Amino acid sequence: MSGAWLLALVGVPALVGTVLLGLAVRRASAGATPDVGARARGRVTAAVLTTAALTVLLAVVAAVVRPEVAWSFVPGGGFGLGVDGLSALLLPAVAGVALLVLVVAVAERIRPAARFHGLILLFVAAVLLTLTATTLPALLLGWEVMGAASWALIGFHWRDQARTSAGVTAFLTTRSADLGLYVAAGAAAAGAATDGGAGAGLSLAALPALPSPWRDVAAAGLVVAALGKAAQLPFSFWLSRAMLGPSPVSALLHSATMVAMGGYLLLRTEPVLAATPWAATLTAWVGALTAVALGVVAMAQRDLKQLLAASTAAQLGFVVLAAGVGDVAGGSEHLVGHAATKALLFLVAGLWLTALGTKRLDALAGVARWWRPVGALFTLAALTLAGLPPLGLWVTKDHVLAAAAEHSGWLYAAGLVAAVLSAGYAAVAVRAVWGGPTDRPKHGAGWDTEERGTRHVPARAVPALAALGVGALLPVTLLVPRVAHALERLVGASGSSIPGAAEMAVSAGLALVAFGLVLRRVPPPVLGAARWWSLEAAAHATVVRPVAALARLADRFDRRLDATVIATARATRAVAAAAGRFDVSVFDAAVVATARATGAGAAATGRFDLSAFDAAVRRLARSVGSAGRAVLRPQTGQVHQYLGAAATLLAAGAVLLAVVRP
Repeated sequence: MSGAWLLALVGVPALVGTVLLGLAVRRASAGATPDVGARARGRVTAAVLTTAALTVLLAVVAAVVRPEVAWSFVPGGGFGLGVDGLSALLLPAVAGVALLVLVVAVAERIRPAARFHGLILLFVAAVLLTLTATTLPALLLGWEVMGAASWALIGFHWRDQARTSAGVTAFLTTRSADLGLYVAAGAAAAGAATDGGAGAGLSLAALPALPSPWRDVAAAGLVVAALGKAAQLPFSFWLSRAMLGPSPVSALLHSATMVAMGGYLLLRTEPVLAATPWAATLTAWVGALTAVALGVVAMAQRDLKQLLAASTAAQLGFVVLAAGVGDVAGGSEHLVGHAATKALLFLVAGLWLTALGTKRLDALAGVARWWRPVGALFTLAALTLAGLPPLGLWVTKDHVLAAAAEHSGWLYAAGLVAAVLSAGYAAVAVRAVWGGPTDRPKHGAGWDTEERGTRHVPARAVPALAALGVGALLPVTLLVPRVAHALERLVGASGSSIPGAAEMAVSAGLALVAFGLVLRRVPPPVLGAARWWSLEAAAHATVVRPVAALARLADRFDRRLDATVIATARATRAVAAAAGRFDVSVFDAAVVATARATGAGAAATGRFDLSAFDAAVRRLARSVGSAGRAVLRPQTGQVHQYLGAAATLLAAGAVLLAVVRP
């Protein structure tokens, strides 16, 4: 019975999303307008919000009940789902953020509604499947559907070539990294077969027990797949391109779901990293370097969504760092706290974009003053992102930094620099949105450059934003030791590092100083940071262009091979035609001549048969007939004639005897 909760948790949003997509496809096939009418749109909205609310309820029940279910999938491997402490913490957070994002999306009236909300629900179902997967086949299914749905959502406005290209870039970049998950699955299957435990290696819990070198191969594949999804170095650039998608999509994908799933995968498979020391060290350093490098990128941005995108990769760097140093509790705390914070920031940025038609920070100057409730919530989220005391992310970052300090002083230093940068780029955003006139002008410089603004922020979006603000504050409760210990027990992390008062004071002081300095004056951007360190250009130079060149080379080879095959076929046809002509002109002629000669011989034989053989037979017959008649003449029936004949015969015999006898 407990398995039914899991099936409902994943199946309900997947089913409703599929029905909505089917409705959108049906309308498109019938040549109707892409969007439904007002009445039908109301029904779609009601169905979507009801489904999202039901999903939240199911997520809470699953987190409490902890159900498990498994099916046989392939020989030696199963398809398993289950809820443990880590997924129990994240399931309600993901479902709750998804519900609030959908509420704001409904307020923004994104069209066509059926296709948009259907894709959102399908995406959420894939994320929930990923969170509850206990075996690699189940994880792969959720991972793949999540990637495909994200491509459709980022390129939702498919008639815009730039947005379609952004979706393709995001999809191909993450898809390339996703190949690591298949490598890990192959290594797990091979390792399980080598070790004699057929199928055990396909369970995520069994991966640390894989024999060497299969465990190393599996760890490498998992790390690559997770870094790609989490937009860590060197894959970070796809997150910049993804900002062309609708703002609710950015809020959902890049807060609690898709990007977060990269960090979640590393937290889930932390025992594999711990059993493979090189993988743990690599993961920790990639996370720390991404937090620093993308923090510098965020400081250099003058576009609000680009700033938030770079900060997302930087903040996920803390989660990746936590997984590398074995701090599952700290990483999961930061993941949940960041989810609500970043969803709130992205949603407000989207509302301002809809209202003013721009994301440029200079054009948004003063926007927080014009819609003060929204501006206050944005500021709360930005201060949380900055890690200012006593807000939530200050607590979670310090937990991660304390774990990093136990492993390496250099890791701790890099994490501390990243924390200072967090305060800096949050201050850049706050300074911009509060730095303009108190009263909104009729038309400001830079407005309507990306779309025509409505000059309106829907009031019905504010409650959802406020709920996210409350969610952003929840990590503050971790300052209470009992709450912190309870969370550690929940995720199964015993003996997690607890930051001391001096460490927390140092990070708080540095964050406050950095925030204050940037509020006064934004420093000039570091060279190359505004372009995201040209990561996309580097990817094109090292991967895209070489692969394209190889593809062109393969195409030329294929065309030449095709030409050779065609020439061979033509030559074969020519030989066949020549053979046909030879058959007609020589062989057939010989056969005809032989047939004619045979006919002539038969005719001659027939004539010989008639003229010679048949004549001889007739002469023999006449001779036999004559002899027969001659024999018949002495047969008269008179006795005296027979006696005379006998006497004559005896006389002849006596004469012959006298002559022959000596």
